[in-house]
Amino acid sequence: MKRLSPIRKTPVRLALALMASLTLGQSLAVTRGGQMVFGRYADSLFLDPVLNDANLDIWILTNLYDTLLQPTDDGKSVRPGLATTYVLSTDGKTMRLTLRPGIKFADGSPITSADVKFSLDRARNPDNGAWNGLLESITSVTAGNNLVTLTLKHPDPTLPAALATFNAAIMSQKLFNAAAGANDAAKAKAFAEKPVGSGPFVVSDWKRGSYMVLKRNPYYWKKGEDGKALPYLDTLRFEIIPDDNTRILKLQAGEIQGAEFIPLSRVAELKANPKLNMLLFPSTKVNDLILNNRPKLKDGTANPLSDVRVRQALNYAVNRDALIQLVTFGTGKPMKSFMSSATPLFDTTQKGYTFDPTKAKALLAAAGYKNGIDVTSMATSGSADDLALLTALQQMWGAVGIRLKIEQLDTATKTARYRANDFQMRTGAWTDDIADPSEITGYYAVFGATEAAHTGFKNDTIEKLFVQSQQETSRVKRAGLYRQIQTLYTNAAPTVYLYETPYPVALTKNVRGFSQIPLGYNIFERTSLEK
Repeated sequence: MKRLSPIRKTPVRLALALMASLTLGQSLAVTRGGQMVFGRYADSLFLDPVLNDANLDIWILTNLYDTLLQPTDDGKSVRPGLATTYVLSTDGKTMRLTLRPGIKFADGSPITSADVKFSLDRARNPDNGAWNGLLESITSVTAGNNLVTLTLKHPDPTLPAALATFNAAIMSQKLFNAAAGANDAAKAKAFAEKPVGSGPFVVSDWKRGSYMVLKRNPYYWKKGEDGKALPYLDTLRFEIIPDDNTRILKLQAGEIQGAEFIPLSRVAELKANPKLNMLLFPSTKVNDLILNNRPKLKDGTANPLSDVRVRQALNYAVNRDALIQLVTFGTGKPMKSFMSSATPLFDTTQKGYTFDPTKAKALLAAAGYKNGIDVTSMATSGSADDLALLTALQQMWGAVGIRLKIEQLDTATKTARYRANDFQMRTGAWTDDIADPSEITGYYAVFGATEAAHTGFKNDTIEKLFVQSQQETSRVKRAGLYRQIQTLYTNAAPTVYLYETPYPVALTKNVRGFSQIPLGYNIFERTSLEK
Protein backbone atom coordinates (compact mmCIF):
# COMPACT_ATOMS: atom_id res chain seq x y z
CA MET A 1 0.00 0.00 0.00
CA LYS A 2 1.21 3.47 -0.82
CA ARG A 3 2.71 5.19 2.20
CA LEU A 4 0.75 8.21 3.33
CA SER A 5 2.28 11.60 3.80
CA PRO A 6 1.93 13.04 7.31
CA ILE A 7 -1.72 12.88 8.21
CA ARG A 8 -4.21 14.66 10.33
CA LYS A 9 -7.38 13.14 11.59
CA THR A 10 -10.57 14.73 10.39
CA PRO A 11 -13.26 14.70 13.06
CA VAL A 12 -16.33 12.65 12.28
CA ARG A 13 -19.28 13.27 14.52
CA LEU A 14 -20.11 10.34 16.73
CA ALA A 15 -23.43 8.68 16.06
CA LEU A 16 -26.15 10.15 18.23
CA ALA A 17 -27.17 7.77 20.98
CA LEU A 18 -30.78 8.79 20.72
CA MET A 19 -32.63 9.66 17.52
CA ALA A 20 -35.50 12.06 16.91
CA SER A 21 -37.93 9.47 18.22
CA LEU A 22 -36.72 9.96 21.79
CA THR A 23 -38.62 13.11 22.60
CA LEU A 24 -38.95 14.51 26.10
CA GLY A 25 -40.81 12.19 28.39
CA GLN A 26 -40.89 9.21 26.03
CA SER A 27 -40.07 5.84 27.52
CA LEU A 28 -36.85 4.12 26.43
CA ALA A 29 -38.80 0.86 26.03
CA VAL A 30 -39.41 0.21 22.34
CA THR A 31 -41.83 -2.31 20.87
CA ARG A 32 -40.22 -4.63 18.36
CA GLY A 33 -41.85 -6.40 15.44
CA GLY A 34 -44.93 -5.82 13.36
CA GLN A 35 -45.55 -4.30 9.97
CA MET A 36 -45.88 -0.61 9.19
CA VAL A 37 -47.82 0.36 6.08
CA PHE A 38 -46.72 3.65 4.55
CA GLY A 39 -48.62 5.36 1.75
CA ARG A 40 -46.40 6.67 -1.05
CA TYR A 41 -47.66 8.93 -3.82
CA ALA A 42 -45.72 6.96 -6.46
CA ASP A 43 -43.67 3.81 -6.78
CA SER A 44 -39.91 3.60 -7.05
CA LEU A 45 -38.59 3.20 -10.56
CA PHE A 46 -35.03 1.88 -10.38
CA LEU A 47 -33.40 0.81 -7.12
CA ASP A 48 -29.81 1.03 -8.30
CA PRO A 49 -27.86 3.69 -6.37
CA VAL A 50 -25.69 4.72 -9.33
CA LEU A 51 -27.99 4.92 -12.36
CA ASN A 52 -31.11 6.51 -10.87
CA ASP A 53 -31.96 10.21 -10.84
CA ALA A 54 -35.38 10.42 -9.14
CA ASN A 55 -36.36 11.16 -5.54
CA LEU A 56 -38.80 8.27 -5.82
CA ASP A 57 -35.75 6.03 -5.62
CA ILE A 58 -33.26 8.17 -3.70
CA TRP A 59 -35.45 8.67 -0.64
CA ILE A 60 -35.89 4.89 -0.27
CA LEU A 61 -32.35 3.76 -1.11
CA THR A 62 -31.05 4.70 2.36
CA ASN A 63 -33.18 1.91 3.79
CA LEU A 64 -31.66 -0.69 1.43
CA TYR A 65 -28.03 0.36 1.06
CA ASP A 66 -25.35 1.67 3.41
CA THR A 67 -22.59 4.17 2.72
CA LEU A 68 -19.12 4.55 4.20
CA LEU A 69 -20.21 7.73 5.97
CA GLN A 70 -23.75 8.80 6.78
CA PRO A 71 -25.46 12.20 6.99
CA THR A 72 -26.25 13.54 10.43
CA ASP A 73 -29.88 14.04 11.42
CA ASP A 74 -29.70 17.74 10.60
CA GLY A 75 -28.27 17.00 7.15
CA LYS A 76 -25.35 19.38 7.64
CA SER A 77 -22.48 17.02 8.39
CA VAL A 78 -21.44 13.36 8.34
CA ARG A 79 -20.91 10.60 10.89
CA PRO A 80 -19.53 7.04 10.77
CA GLY A 81 -21.28 4.48 8.60
CA LEU A 82 -19.66 1.36 7.21
CA ALA A 83 -16.41 3.20 7.88
CA THR A 84 -15.62 4.05 11.49
CA THR A 85 -13.04 6.73 10.68
CA TYR A 86 -11.44 8.56 7.78
CA VAL A 87 -8.05 10.26 7.61
CA LEU A 88 -6.89 12.95 5.17
CA SER A 89 -3.28 13.59 4.22
CA THR A 90 -1.95 17.09 4.85
CA ASP A 91 -1.97 17.90 1.14
CA GLY A 92 -5.62 16.80 0.90
CA LYS A 93 -4.90 14.34 -1.90
CA THR A 94 -5.23 11.05 -0.02
CA MET A 95 -8.07 9.75 2.15
CA ARG A 96 -7.85 6.53 4.13
CA LEU A 97 -10.98 4.90 5.57
CA THR A 98 -11.18 2.10 8.13
CA LEU A 99 -14.07 -0.31 7.67
CA ARG A 100 -16.25 -1.35 10.59
CA PRO A 101 -15.42 -4.93 11.64
CA GLY A 102 -17.90 -7.74 11.07
CA ILE A 103 -20.23 -5.90 8.67
CA LYS A 104 -22.33 -7.98 6.27
CA PHE A 105 -24.72 -7.68 3.36
CA ALA A 106 -28.33 -8.72 3.86
CA ASP A 107 -27.58 -12.20 2.48
CA GLY A 108 -25.03 -12.75 5.24
CA SER A 109 -21.93 -12.39 3.07
CA PRO A 110 -19.14 -10.17 4.45
CA ILE A 111 -18.57 -6.62 3.21
CA THR A 112 -14.95 -6.37 2.10
CA SER A 113 -12.68 -3.56 1.01
CA ALA A 114 -12.87 -5.12 -2.47
CA ASP A 115 -16.65 -4.47 -2.45
CA VAL A 116 -15.95 -0.86 -1.50
CA LYS A 117 -13.46 -0.47 -4.36
CA PHE A 118 -15.91 -2.03 -6.82
CA SER A 119 -18.76 0.24 -5.65
CA LEU A 120 -16.80 3.50 -5.69
CA ASP A 121 -15.18 2.70 -9.05
CA ARG A 122 -18.60 2.03 -10.50
CA ALA A 123 -20.11 5.17 -8.96
CA ARG A 124 -17.33 7.44 -10.24
CA ASN A 125 -17.34 6.00 -13.77
CA PRO A 126 -18.14 8.95 -16.10
CA ASP A 127 -20.31 6.62 -18.22
CA ASN A 128 -22.53 5.70 -15.27
CA GLY A 129 -25.50 7.83 -14.35
CA ALA A 130 -25.98 11.47 -13.41
CA TRP A 131 -24.07 11.54 -10.13
CA ASN A 132 -20.52 10.42 -10.96
CA GLY A 133 -19.39 14.06 -10.73
CA LEU A 134 -19.76 13.87 -6.95
CA LEU A 135 -16.76 11.53 -6.91
CA GLU A 136 -14.81 13.00 -9.84
CA SER A 137 -11.82 13.91 -7.65
CA ILE A 138 -10.97 10.24 -7.05
CA THR A 139 -8.25 8.90 -9.37
CA SER A 140 -7.89 5.48 -7.76
CA VAL A 141 -9.30 3.29 -5.00
CA THR A 142 -6.97 0.83 -3.28
CA ALA A 143 -8.38 -2.00 -1.15
CA GLY A 144 -6.51 -3.90 1.54
CA ASN A 145 -7.84 -5.84 4.55
CA ASN A 146 -10.22 -3.45 6.32
CA LEU A 147 -8.65 -0.32 4.82
CA VAL A 148 -9.63 1.65 1.73
CA THR A 149 -7.36 4.35 0.34
CA LEU A 150 -8.63 7.01 -2.04
CA THR A 151 -6.07 8.88 -4.14
CA LEU A 152 -7.36 12.23 -5.35
CA LYS A 153 -6.42 14.36 -8.35
CA HIS A 154 -6.97 17.47 -6.25
CA PRO A 155 -8.16 18.39 -2.75
CA ASP A 156 -11.92 17.97 -2.62
CA PRO A 157 -13.92 19.80 0.07
CA THR A 158 -17.08 17.89 -0.88
CA LEU A 159 -15.74 14.33 -0.63
CA PRO A 160 -16.81 13.39 2.95
CA ALA A 161 -20.36 14.52 2.15
CA ALA A 162 -20.25 12.72 -1.21
CA LEU A 163 -19.28 9.47 0.51
CA ALA A 164 -22.47 9.79 2.59
CA THR A 165 -24.61 10.11 -0.53
CA PHE A 166 -26.84 7.44 -2.08
CA ASN A 167 -24.75 6.90 -5.24
CA ALA A 168 -21.71 5.99 -3.10
CA ALA A 169 -23.64 3.09 -1.56
CA ILE A 170 -21.60 -0.06 -1.07
CA MET A 171 -22.76 -3.01 -3.17
CA SER A 172 -21.76 -6.66 -3.30
CA GLN A 173 -19.42 -7.14 -6.24
CA LYS A 174 -20.20 -10.86 -6.34
CA LEU A 175 -23.99 -10.44 -6.35
CA PHE A 176 -23.95 -7.60 -8.87
CA ASN A 177 -21.69 -9.45 -11.27
CA ALA A 178 -23.89 -12.53 -10.96
CA ALA A 179 -26.90 -10.56 -12.22
CA ALA A 180 -28.01 -11.28 -15.79
CA GLY A 181 -26.72 -8.88 -18.40
CA ALA A 182 -23.84 -8.27 -20.76
CA ASN A 183 -22.93 -4.81 -19.46
CA ASP A 184 -23.24 -2.60 -16.38
CA ALA A 185 -26.60 -1.11 -17.34
CA ALA A 186 -28.15 -4.53 -18.02
CA LYS A 187 -26.79 -6.00 -14.79
CA ALA A 188 -28.02 -2.98 -12.85
CA LYS A 189 -31.52 -3.42 -14.28
CA ALA A 190 -31.59 -7.07 -13.25
CA PHE A 191 -30.01 -6.52 -9.83
CA ALA A 192 -32.33 -3.60 -9.01
CA GLU A 193 -35.45 -5.74 -9.35
CA LYS A 194 -34.62 -7.31 -5.98
CA PRO A 195 -31.50 -5.61 -4.66
CA VAL A 196 -29.42 -6.87 -1.76
CA GLY A 197 -27.53 -4.18 0.16
CA SER A 198 -26.47 -3.73 3.77
CA GLY A 199 -29.11 -1.24 4.90
CA PRO A 200 -31.70 -1.93 7.61
CA PHE A 201 -34.15 -3.53 5.16
CA VAL A 202 -34.12 -5.70 2.06
CA VAL A 203 -36.79 -6.04 -0.65
CA SER A 204 -38.90 -9.17 -0.22
CA ASP A 205 -41.83 -8.48 -2.58
CA TRP A 206 -42.49 -5.83 -5.21
CA LYS A 207 -45.51 -5.48 -7.47
CA ARG A 208 -44.74 -2.41 -9.51
CA GLY A 209 -47.25 0.37 -9.27
CA SER A 210 -49.08 -1.36 -6.43
CA TYR A 211 -46.87 -2.13 -3.42
CA MET A 212 -43.38 -2.93 -2.20
CA VAL A 213 -42.56 -4.94 0.91
CA LEU A 214 -39.27 -4.64 2.77
CA LYS A 215 -38.23 -7.08 5.47
CA ARG A 216 -35.70 -6.43 8.23
CA ASN A 217 -32.08 -7.20 7.46
CA PRO A 218 -30.99 -9.68 10.17
CA TYR A 219 -27.34 -8.71 9.66
CA TYR A 220 -27.71 -4.95 10.07
CA TRP A 221 -24.89 -3.51 12.18
CA LYS A 222 -26.65 -0.73 14.10
CA LYS A 223 -28.12 -1.34 17.56
CA GLY A 224 -31.32 0.03 19.06
CA GLU A 225 -31.94 1.46 22.52
CA ASP A 226 -32.46 -2.09 23.80
CA GLY A 227 -28.99 -3.13 22.66
CA LYS A 228 -30.34 -5.43 19.95
CA ALA A 229 -29.89 -5.06 16.21
CA LEU A 230 -32.05 -2.59 14.32
CA PRO A 231 -34.51 -2.20 12.69
CA TYR A 232 -37.41 -2.56 15.11
CA LEU A 233 -40.02 -3.40 12.47
CA ASP A 234 -40.28 -6.87 10.97
CA THR A 235 -41.63 -5.53 7.70
CA LEU A 236 -42.24 -2.21 6.02
CA ARG A 237 -44.92 -2.16 3.34
CA PHE A 238 -45.22 0.70 0.87
CA GLU A 239 -48.68 1.07 -0.65
CA ILE A 240 -48.68 3.13 -3.84
CA ILE A 241 -51.56 5.61 -3.57
CA PRO A 242 -51.18 8.43 -6.13
CA ASP A 243 -54.30 10.35 -5.11
CA ASP A 244 -53.74 12.67 -2.13
CA ASN A 245 -57.29 12.37 -0.81
CA THR A 246 -57.21 8.58 -0.94
CA ARG A 247 -53.93 8.45 1.01
CA ILE A 248 -55.42 10.68 3.68
CA LEU A 249 -58.66 8.69 3.89
CA LYS A 250 -56.75 5.43 4.32
CA LEU A 251 -54.63 7.04 7.04
CA GLN A 252 -57.66 8.35 8.87
CA ALA A 253 -59.28 4.92 8.64
CA GLY A 254 -56.18 3.24 10.09
CA GLU A 255 -55.53 1.20 6.93
CA ILE A 256 -52.07 2.73 6.70
CA GLN A 257 -49.88 4.17 9.46
CA GLY A 258 -48.10 6.88 7.48
CA ALA A 259 -48.53 9.04 4.40
CA GLU A 260 -46.12 11.29 2.53
CA PHE A 261 -46.68 14.45 0.49
CA ILE A 262 -49.71 15.59 2.43
CA PRO A 263 -51.19 18.58 0.55
CA LEU A 264 -50.34 21.69 2.50
CA SER A 265 -54.01 22.65 2.29
CA ARG A 266 -54.82 19.71 4.59
CA VAL A 267 -52.10 20.29 7.21
CA ALA A 268 -54.24 22.31 9.65
CA GLU A 269 -57.07 19.78 9.41
CA LEU A 270 -54.82 16.80 10.12
CA LYS A 271 -53.06 18.61 12.96
CA ALA A 272 -56.45 18.88 14.64
CA ASN A 273 -57.06 15.11 14.36
CA PRO A 274 -56.29 13.53 17.79
CA LYS A 275 -55.45 10.19 16.13
CA LEU A 276 -52.67 11.61 13.98
CA ASN A 277 -49.31 13.33 14.19
CA MET A 278 -49.09 15.87 11.36
CA LEU A 279 -45.39 16.71 10.97
CA LEU A 280 -43.59 19.38 8.95
CA PHE A 281 -39.97 18.28 8.73
CA PRO A 282 -37.34 20.98 7.99
CA SER A 283 -36.15 20.67 4.42
CA THR A 284 -33.89 21.84 1.62
CA LYS A 285 -36.81 21.55 -0.79
CA VAL A 286 -37.21 24.06 -3.60
CA ASN A 287 -40.26 24.03 -5.84
CA ASP A 288 -39.90 25.30 -9.39
CA LEU A 289 -41.02 24.90 -12.97
CA ILE A 290 -38.37 23.28 -15.13
CA LEU A 291 -38.32 24.78 -18.62
CA ASN A 292 -37.15 23.22 -21.86
CA ASN A 293 -34.66 25.82 -23.16
CA ARG A 294 -34.06 24.15 -26.54
CA PRO A 295 -35.00 25.94 -29.81
CA LYS A 296 -37.31 23.09 -30.79
CA LEU A 297 -39.43 20.70 -28.76
CA LYS A 298 -39.29 16.94 -29.18
CA ASP A 299 -42.07 17.02 -31.80
CA GLY A 300 -40.14 19.55 -33.89
CA THR A 301 -42.25 22.63 -33.10
CA ALA A 302 -40.56 25.95 -32.34
CA ASN A 303 -40.10 26.61 -28.64
CA PRO A 304 -40.46 30.24 -27.45
CA LEU A 305 -38.80 29.29 -24.15
CA SER A 306 -35.45 29.17 -25.95
CA ASP A 307 -35.47 33.01 -25.71
CA VAL A 308 -34.08 34.22 -22.38
CA ARG A 309 -36.47 37.18 -22.45
CA VAL A 310 -39.46 34.85 -22.49
CA ARG A 311 -38.06 32.84 -19.59
CA GLN A 312 -37.44 36.04 -17.63
CA ALA A 313 -41.00 37.17 -18.43
CA LEU A 314 -42.35 33.94 -16.97
CA ASN A 315 -40.45 34.65 -13.76
CA TYR A 316 -41.52 38.29 -13.51
CA ALA A 317 -45.17 37.31 -14.04
CA VAL A 318 -45.24 35.10 -10.91
CA ASN A 319 -46.64 36.52 -7.67
CA ARG A 320 -44.75 34.27 -5.26
CA ASP A 321 -46.24 35.75 -2.11
CA ALA A 322 -49.73 34.96 -3.42
CA LEU A 323 -48.68 31.42 -4.38
CA ILE A 324 -47.22 30.82 -0.93
CA GLN A 325 -50.54 31.70 0.68
CA LEU A 326 -52.62 29.87 -1.90
CA VAL A 327 -50.59 26.69 -2.43
CA THR A 328 -48.46 26.32 0.71
CA PHE A 329 -50.93 27.93 3.14
CA GLY A 330 -48.22 30.14 4.52
CA THR A 331 -45.67 27.39 5.12
CA GLY A 332 -43.33 28.37 2.27
CA LYS A 333 -40.99 31.22 1.41
CA PRO A 334 -39.94 32.68 -1.97
CA MET A 335 -37.04 31.16 -3.89
CA LYS A 336 -34.18 33.60 -4.46
CA SER A 337 -31.76 31.19 -6.14
CA PHE A 338 -31.93 27.81 -7.84
CA MET A 339 -30.68 26.35 -4.52
CA SER A 340 -32.36 26.33 -1.14
CA SER A 341 -31.56 29.03 1.39
CA ALA A 342 -30.57 26.13 3.70
CA THR A 343 -27.94 24.89 1.24
CA PRO A 344 -24.36 25.71 2.27
CA LEU A 345 -22.93 28.70 0.34
CA PHE A 346 -26.37 29.99 -0.63
CA ASP A 347 -25.77 33.64 -1.51
CA THR A 348 -27.91 35.77 0.81
CA THR A 349 -27.57 38.78 -1.51
CA GLN A 350 -29.57 37.03 -4.24
CA LYS A 351 -32.84 38.84 -4.99
CA GLY A 352 -34.48 36.33 -7.31
CA TYR A 353 -37.38 37.79 -9.28
CA THR A 354 -39.91 40.37 -8.11
CA PHE A 355 -43.52 40.33 -9.27
CA ASP A 356 -43.57 42.80 -12.18
CA PRO A 357 -46.29 42.12 -14.82
CA THR A 358 -45.41 45.30 -16.73
CA LYS A 359 -41.82 44.16 -17.16
CA ALA A 360 -43.03 40.69 -18.16
CA LYS A 361 -45.19 42.17 -20.95
CA ALA A 362 -42.31 44.32 -22.17
CA LEU A 363 -39.97 41.34 -22.31
CA LEU A 364 -42.49 39.29 -24.29
CA ALA A 365 -42.97 42.13 -26.77
CA ALA A 366 -39.21 42.56 -27.14
CA ALA A 367 -38.93 38.84 -27.91
CA GLY A 368 -41.51 39.22 -30.70
CA TYR A 369 -44.52 37.89 -28.80
CA LYS A 370 -46.63 41.03 -28.45
CA ASN A 371 -49.77 38.90 -28.67
CA GLY A 372 -48.53 36.42 -26.09
CA ILE A 373 -47.60 32.73 -26.26
CA ASP A 374 -49.11 29.31 -25.65
CA VAL A 375 -47.23 26.97 -23.31
CA THR A 376 -47.86 23.54 -21.79
CA SER A 377 -46.77 22.21 -18.41
CA MET A 378 -46.81 18.61 -17.28
CA ALA A 379 -48.37 18.03 -13.86
CA THR A 380 -48.66 14.97 -11.63
CA SER A 381 -52.20 13.63 -11.83
CA GLY A 382 -53.85 13.37 -8.43
CA SER A 383 -51.58 16.03 -6.92
CA ALA A 384 -53.65 18.75 -5.29
CA ASP A 385 -50.56 20.94 -4.93
CA ASP A 386 -49.67 20.68 -8.64
CA LEU A 387 -53.21 21.52 -9.68
CA ALA A 388 -53.49 24.47 -7.29
CA LEU A 389 -50.12 25.83 -8.42
CA LEU A 390 -50.72 25.59 -12.15
CA THR A 391 -54.28 26.87 -11.93
CA ALA A 392 -52.97 29.96 -10.11
CA LEU A 393 -50.21 30.38 -12.70
CA GLN A 394 -52.79 30.19 -15.47
CA GLN A 395 -54.41 33.31 -14.04
CA MET A 396 -51.16 35.17 -13.31
CA TRP A 397 -49.61 34.43 -16.68
CA GLY A 398 -52.88 34.96 -18.52
CA ALA A 399 -52.81 38.58 -17.38
CA VAL A 400 -49.63 39.17 -19.43
CA GLY A 401 -50.59 37.05 -22.44
CA ILE A 402 -49.06 33.70 -21.49
CA ARG A 403 -51.69 31.02 -22.07
CA LEU A 404 -50.93 27.90 -20.01
CA LYS A 405 -52.26 24.43 -20.78
CA ILE A 406 -52.04 21.84 -17.98
CA GLU A 407 -51.20 18.27 -18.99
CA GLN A 408 -51.87 15.84 -16.12
CA LEU A 409 -49.83 12.63 -16.27
CA ASP A 410 -49.12 9.72 -13.95
CA THR A 411 -45.75 9.94 -12.24
CA ALA A 412 -44.06 7.22 -14.31
CA THR A 413 -45.08 8.80 -17.63
CA LYS A 414 -44.16 12.28 -16.47
CA THR A 415 -40.74 11.10 -15.32
CA ALA A 416 -40.09 9.12 -18.51
CA ARG A 417 -40.94 12.06 -20.74
CA TYR A 418 -38.82 14.37 -18.60
CA ARG A 419 -35.81 12.10 -18.90
CA ALA A 420 -36.36 11.93 -22.67
CA ASN A 421 -36.46 15.78 -22.83
CA ASP A 422 -39.99 15.42 -24.21
CA PHE A 423 -41.68 18.34 -22.46
CA GLN A 424 -42.00 22.13 -22.54
CA MET A 425 -42.51 22.69 -18.81
CA ARG A 426 -42.95 20.48 -15.81
CA THR A 427 -43.60 21.00 -12.13
CA GLY A 428 -40.40 20.22 -10.29
CA ALA A 429 -38.97 19.93 -6.81
CA TRP A 430 -35.45 19.41 -5.57
CA THR A 431 -33.91 18.48 -2.25
CA ASP A 432 -30.20 18.30 -1.53
CA ASP A 433 -28.73 14.87 -0.95
CA ILE A 434 -25.46 16.19 0.47
CA ALA A 435 -24.57 19.15 2.66
CA ASP A 436 -22.87 21.02 -0.16
CA PRO A 437 -23.99 23.13 -3.15
CA SER A 438 -22.08 20.99 -5.66
CA GLU A 439 -24.85 18.45 -6.19
CA ILE A 440 -27.71 20.79 -7.05
CA THR A 441 -25.35 22.97 -9.11
CA GLY A 442 -24.05 19.96 -11.00
CA TYR A 443 -27.61 18.86 -11.72
CA TYR A 444 -29.31 22.19 -12.45
CA ALA A 445 -26.65 24.59 -13.72
CA VAL A 446 -24.01 22.34 -15.37
CA PHE A 447 -24.83 20.66 -18.68
CA GLY A 448 -23.28 17.31 -17.74
CA ALA A 449 -25.15 14.02 -17.83
CA THR A 450 -28.58 15.54 -17.18
CA GLU A 451 -28.23 18.47 -19.62
CA ALA A 452 -28.83 20.88 -16.73
CA ALA A 453 -31.90 19.20 -15.22
CA HIS A 454 -33.02 18.28 -18.76
CA THR A 455 -33.49 21.96 -19.65
CA GLY A 456 -30.72 21.93 -22.27
CA PHE A 457 -29.26 25.08 -20.70
CA LYS A 458 -25.50 25.62 -20.98
CA ASN A 459 -23.34 28.57 -19.92
CA ASP A 460 -19.60 28.31 -20.51
CA THR A 461 -18.74 30.65 -17.64
CA ILE A 462 -20.80 28.63 -15.18
CA GLU A 463 -19.10 25.46 -16.41
CA LYS A 464 -15.65 26.92 -15.67
CA LEU A 465 -16.66 28.37 -12.30
CA PHE A 466 -18.08 25.04 -11.22
CA VAL A 467 -14.84 23.21 -12.01
CA GLN A 468 -12.97 25.78 -9.91
CA SER A 469 -15.43 25.39 -7.03
CA GLN A 470 -14.82 21.65 -6.89
CA GLN A 471 -11.14 22.18 -6.16
CA GLU A 472 -11.21 25.26 -3.95
CA THR A 473 -10.69 24.45 -0.27
CA SER A 474 -11.07 28.05 0.94
CA ARG A 475 -14.68 28.47 2.02
CA VAL A 476 -14.54 32.24 1.38
CA LYS A 477 -13.21 31.85 -2.15
CA ARG A 478 -15.61 29.01 -2.83
CA ALA A 479 -18.52 31.17 -1.68
CA GLY A 480 -17.43 33.82 -4.19
CA LEU A 481 -17.48 31.29 -7.02
CA TYR A 482 -20.97 30.14 -6.07
CA ARG A 483 -22.16 33.75 -5.81
CA GLN A 484 -21.20 34.23 -9.45
CA ILE A 485 -22.84 30.96 -10.49
CA GLN A 486 -26.11 31.85 -8.77
CA THR A 487 -26.21 35.32 -10.33
CA LEU A 488 -25.51 34.04 -13.85
CA TYR A 489 -28.11 31.31 -13.50
CA THR A 490 -30.79 33.68 -12.22
CA ASN A 491 -30.22 36.08 -15.10
CA ALA A 492 -30.47 33.24 -17.63
CA ALA A 493 -33.72 31.96 -16.03
CA PRO A 494 -33.56 28.31 -17.17
CA THR A 495 -36.31 27.58 -14.62
CA VAL A 496 -39.14 29.47 -12.95
CA TYR A 497 -38.39 30.18 -9.29
CA LEU A 498 -41.35 29.47 -7.01
CA TYR A 499 -40.94 28.71 -3.28
CA GLU A 500 -39.26 26.62 -0.60
CA THR A 501 -41.39 24.27 1.51
CA PRO A 502 -41.08 21.74 4.40
CA TYR A 503 -41.73 17.99 4.14
CA PRO A 504 -45.33 17.21 5.22
CA VAL A 505 -45.77 13.67 6.60
CA ALA A 506 -48.73 12.39 8.62
CA LEU A 507 -48.48 9.39 10.97
CA THR A 508 -50.84 7.55 13.26
CA LYS A 509 -50.21 8.23 16.94
CA ASN A 510 -48.63 4.83 17.59
CA VAL A 511 -45.75 5.42 15.19
CA ARG A 512 -42.44 6.31 16.81
CA GLY A 513 -38.99 7.00 15.44
CA PHE A 514 -39.72 7.91 11.82
CA SER A 515 -37.80 10.88 10.47
CA GLN A 516 -37.30 12.64 7.19
CA ILE A 517 -34.03 14.51 7.35
CA PRO A 518 -33.54 17.85 5.52
CA LEU A 519 -31.81 15.99 2.67
CA GLY A 520 -35.10 14.21 1.99
CA TYR A 521 -34.23 10.65 3.01
CA ASN A 522 -37.04 8.73 4.71
CA ILE A 523 -35.46 6.98 7.69
CA PHE A 524 -37.29 3.90 8.99
CA GLU A 525 -34.48 2.06 10.78
CA ARG A 526 -35.67 3.22 14.23
CA THR A 527 -39.38 3.30 13.44
CA SER A 528 -41.62 1.24 15.71
CA LEU A 529 -45.32 0.69 16.29
CA GLU A 530 -46.11 1.23 19.95
CA LYS A 531 -49.05 -0.52 21.60
